[in-house]
Amino acid sequence: MPKIDAYEKEVLGAFEAGQLRSVATKGELAKFKVAARLTALKDKRVNIRLSSGDLNDIQVRALQEGVPYQTLIASVLHKYVTGRLTER
Repeated sequence: MPKIDAYEKEVLGAFEAGQLRSVATKGELAKFKVAARLTALKDKRVNIRLSSGDLNDIQVRALQEGVPYQTLIASVLHKYVTGRLTER
């Protein structure tokens, strides 16, 4: 599991103690479920060529994040095309 900061520990503790309650309405939850299902739908395959150095760096980062490297690549690409990935 990745290292977490003090705030994350506090939130995790509250969650595990059952102190957190959802504020989403039933309608919002239904909308979120549909969005999650559509986001998770992976119906196309893509082959790309990467340098071995970039692939190694991606695999290391994926290990740090606790996700498969293909999932990390897909996530980064998704964030880029939806405008949620920006340059520093």
